[in-house]
Amino acid sequence: MTDIRVRVRAKRLVLYTVLVSATGLFLGPFGWLILSGLKTQGELAASPVHWLPDVFQWHNFADAFNQIDFLGYARNSLIIALLYAVLVTLSSAWVGFGFARLDAPGKKVLFGVLLGSMMLPQMVTLLPTYLIFAKLGMVDTYWPWVLWGLSAAPYLVFLFRQFFAGMPRELEEAAIVDGCGYTSIFWRIFLPQSWPVLSASFIIAFTWTWGDYIAPQLLLSTDRTTLAVAVMTTYVNEGGTPVPELQAAASVMYVVPILLIFLVAQRGFVAGMSTSGLK
Repeated sequence: MTDIRVRVRAKRLVLYTVLVSATGLFLGPFGWLILSGLKTQGELAASPVHWLPDVFQWHNFADAFNQIDFLGYARNSLIIALLYAVLVTLSSAWVGFGFARLDAPGKKVLFGVLLGSMMLPQMVTLLPTYLIFAKLGMVDTYWPWVLWGLSAAPYLVFLFRQFFAGMPRELEEAAIVDGCGYTSIFWRIFLPQSWPVLSASFIIAFTWTWGDYIAPQLLLSTDRTTLAVAVMTTYVNEGGTPVPELQAAASVMYVVPILLIFLVAQRGFVAGMSTSGLK
């Protein structure tokens, strides 16, 4: 009995050691970003590396916030991210429901094409995307994100398809007997029960859009651009040289909303990933 307890404690010790090490590995870059935001420009450029600031430059965060219209850019990012996340979550759920519960000729082929489209790099479609939106007069508007949201996302469609495919067929058959069509079945039965995948999908889509640099830089003007673009392009001195300590401080504030959203919704996110065939 004693030997068994010793082995169990040893396994737990090894497990906790691995988990703590992995946590430190993932948190290391964010910790270094915070320290960079508290240094002077000379300390950031020092060689060898100056690990800790001699005096914590807390004013860097205030300077980064006040030097640009931080709240205005954050508002633009929030509008675009919420708009896209809500629309793409609903449209992906609808497409995933169709692939999971409806029968049609060529469904498996279409689903394979859908999954194959995930391998298409964004840079390949960059120029055609810009030309299409320019012809439609949608440059410097939020309409591109509306159309992207309505067109669904392959990875999110896969998540919903896996979740809906695992739901009992009896629910669907009982609803049909009661006179419900597939639209009512989706909105009244399947969608309300898919909150874990809805949560995971929303977080993924919100994070994608909040962190996107290429599309806002290409499609939006300076006044309407997002915080991601502003952080990377507007912190410069009189000579046009980037100010790295302000960029680091602004990057910390830029990341905080994503961390808060994940901390609040992490239970639903984990549940959504584990109930969608990815456990």
